[in-house]
Amino acid sequence: MTRSSRSPLLLAALLAGAGVAHFTRPKNFDTIVPRVLPGSARTWTRASGAAEFALAAAVAAPRTRRAGARATALFFAGIFPAHLQMAYDWRDRSTAARAIAYGRMPLQLPLILWARKVARDAG
Repeated sequence: MTRSSRSPLLLAALLAGAGVAHFTRPKNFDTIVPRVLPGSARTWTRASGAAEFALAAAVAAPRTRRAGARATALFFAGIFPAHLQMAYDWRDRSTAARAIAYGRMPLQLPLILWARKVARDAG
């Protein structure tokens, strides 16, 4: 299996793993849901986890890979406010905790670019 053929499957695995985490450790995600969103944080956590499962399935399947990867790029951009919320909320924590919170933000860009590349390669 070549690197380019593994890439979509690795992206799908990342999404599926994140989806599992949203349901097995929801409190971790509830705390970073931006408070300006309507409804409960748990509802947003579950919806995000379900979206990650759907995106994983779409990226894994060759017939839906292009659309799934495009949607994944948009999803990664869309969850950036949660990372901002986490960074803001953790501003008074230890240096290590702040490094984690702040380090998550720039990681969104490579994820977005990865999803876009998977979409391009699927065409």
